[in-house]
This record gives sequence, structure tokens and C-alpha cells, in this order.
Amino acid sequence: MPFCVAVSGGIASGKSTVCAVFAECGATVIDADVVARELVAPGQPALQDIAAQLGACFILADGTLDRAALRAHVFRDPVAKQALERILHPRIQAELLRQSRQAASAYVALAIPLLSPESRDAAYAWINRVLVVEAPQELQTARIGARDGSSPELAKAMVAAQLSFAERLPMADDVLINDASLALLEDWAERLHRRYLRMA
Repeated sequence: MPFCVAVSGGIASGKSTVCAVFAECGATVIDADVVARELVAPGQPALQDIAAQLGACFILADGTLDRAALRAHVFRDPVAKQALERILHPRIQAELLRQSRQAASAYVALAIPLLSPESRDAAYAWINRVLVVEAPQELQTARIGARDGSSPELAKAMVAAQLSFAERLPMADDVLINDASLALLEDWAERLHRRYLRMA
């Protein structure tokens, strides 16, 4: 089992950029969001469970998941959000562990946006280290708007719906504050890569 580093943090904080640097440096990067999309592909048991528990209305005519509609629904309905998490989270955790065990690189970087102190201690107890990437909320909301055209109000609501930096901090072994240039973020990511190589 390789040395495993979870990369977590708020939406539009720079996690993807950090993971891209790790990948360029030779680390295996496994993205929980990519795994989640694969798990809800047509014919997959998770998609069938979503239709059964949350409604067939979230399945499009071509058999794919209406991700936008489901996202909007669970954003408004905490009970539906918990139901979706019960369907997806155990499957995502199992697949991340399976892929990590198969990795041939010195260390594995796992992009897990929804990692929490509780899940790090329980479902993800096999992870060796946690890197939390954060950015000021005003930068996050601006990046969300620039990235997908969301209104400032929706962008602020998306940021507010996630764990705060103070809530993530207890699980962090390393913290990277992304409030400057892209070049500086990439430089810090390269330094962390070298640290993780030494640890591995």
C-alpha cells in the first residue's frame, strides 16, 4: 500500500491545480469526483439506488443521471442529501482504497473535497496525511462565477454550504492557503511533493 495523501478543501480553492502539479511530478492522483461520476454511469447499482430512493425523475431519457437537477434538489433538501451520501460515500471510499492499493507511484494523492474530520478518523483511517487547500471566501465566489457562470448569490451559498476552514483545520497535517498567484501555488505544491516523497 503506497503512502496516501488526501487533498481536501473548499470549492474553487485550488485543489485541482495542486493535484495537477502532483501528477506532473509523477504521483498517482485519484479524484473522488471522477470516481463518483463513474459510479452513477448507466447500469451501475448506485444509479439504480438513486432512482429508487430519490426518484426516477433524476434519470434522463438516455439513462444518464441528471446531475444538475439532483445537485439542486439535494442542495435544498438535507434529507435527500443524506440519502444520496448513504448511497455514494461507501462506494466512493471502497473504490478509492482499491485504486490506491493498485498504484505504483511512491505516493498517491486523493482529491476528496468532502473529507471531514469524522470520515478521516473512520472510513479514511488508512490515509497517511491530509493536505487542506483553502482560499478566502471572496476569491472562492469570484472563481465559481468565472468558472461556471453562477450568480454571486449562488456562489456564496455554495461556499457557505461546505465545511468552513475552521471545521477542516483539525484534520489537516498540511495547510496551503491559495490567495496569491498561480505560480506561487504551483511552487508550494512542488515543495509539498518533495516532502511527500521523503515521507513515502
